[in-house]
Amino acid sequence: MLVAAAVCPCPPLLVPEVAAGAAPELDAARAACSDALGVLAAARPDLLVVVGTAEPGGRGPFPQGTPGTFRGFGVDVDVRLGPVTGAAPERELPVSLAVGAWLLERTGWADAPVEGLGVADTLEPERCAETGRELAGRAGRVALLVMGDASACRTLKAPGYLDERAAPFDAEAARALGAADVAALRALDPVLARELKAAGRAPWQILAGAAHDTHLTGTLLYEDAPYGVGYLVATWS
Repeated sequence: MLVAAAVCPCPPLLVPEVAAGAAPELDAARAACSDALGVLAAARPDLLVVVGTAEPGGRGPFPQGTPGTFRGFGVDVDVRLGPVTGAAPERELPVSLAVGAWLLERTGWADAPVEGLGVADTLEPERCAETGRELAGRAGRVALLVMGDASACRTLKAPGYLDERAAPFDAEAARALGAADVAALRALDPVLARELKAAGRAPWQILAGAAHDTHLTGTLLYEDAPYGVGYLVATWS
């Protein structure tokens, strides 16, 4: 059963070495992510699953100990999704899960075994719900670290340019995540999310599936759009 969840953004810029001189601009987001992980630890889960979107080569399950890297962003920073417990996995984490692994290392996560799951940002809502239910059934007490950004179309300089639909979409996502509103998350339009480059839609709907009938309560810890991209941090417990 799902006992807790943390929702965090997944830009590589969260890693200070990647952000370089702009690193202080996301200090508040990093602090909120650390607080969110504290909620996961307090829930005493038997298993933590990190969920994020990925390109085709990075989809599917990732066992504990899977390596990730930010060398593709020009920095010598490597991470692992928890300690290696057997043969070292060969496949590398997709970026969203690597950011999650970095957050876990940064906070010294040692509270439960950890695994990863990379999914397509086009995953249908029904399949998201099914995936969430499957994850919730993996252990007696399951926690999710849900990695995903809101729209990337909030300003003229945003990656997706300015789209007037972006701010209302992000506001509804923030409200739903802050209220643990499962129905509202399920109702997010995957076509609109895709047009707004909101990579968090599928992971959020997986969370909604996992939280079905759990009656968890939510708290929104952070909401901003630096660089024209919506970043949200929330906890469910």
